Amino acid sequence: MTVHEPSIGRYYEDFTVGDVYRHPLGRTISEADNTWFTLLTMNTNQNHFNAHLAAKAPTGKIIVNSGLTVAIVLGLSVIDVSQHAIMNLGWDGIKLTHPVFVGDTVYAESKVTAKRESKSRPYAGIVTCYTRGLNQDGDEIMSWTRTVMVYKRDAPHDKDYFPQAKTGPL
Repeated sequence: MTVHEPSIGRYYEDFTVGDVYRHPLGRTISEADNTWFTLLTMNTNQNHFNAHLAAKAPTGKIIVNSGLTVAIVLGLSVIDVSQHAIMNLGWDGIKLTHPVFVGDTVYAESKVTAKRESKSRPYAGIVTCYTRGLNQDGDEIMSWTRTVMVYKRDAPHDKDYFPQAKTGPL
């Protein structure tokens, strides 16, 4: 019998500059997602929750809170870019290039633009990716460059965390 430890994502050694990852999941944004996020973040711009007012705006309808769409695109990229990250080091050049509406489905893809060994942490490396979000029609809705510190494959920090069952092995 082989027991497979929980694992998903990429380690520093798995990244190659120039590689593109089309992140596997898409996410359709609901009205509840937008309303809850807007309320949670105390955003009082009525274009995110007042359909009557938003109908008079240039878009003619409620526009999804851009903080939510940034968070979703970031989340979609985690499986490939930062599942084994220690920490985010920064985002540069966030651009919001197309409005997102309730009912849109968001996708993301990332291109590795740089990588280097960490000077202060021998168990890690630093990876930079250009990420963009797309809607269901292929419109680019946003983009940015993100730098993350990622564990190397032999780093002990993210291993052996799964608890042993008190009732014994399966």
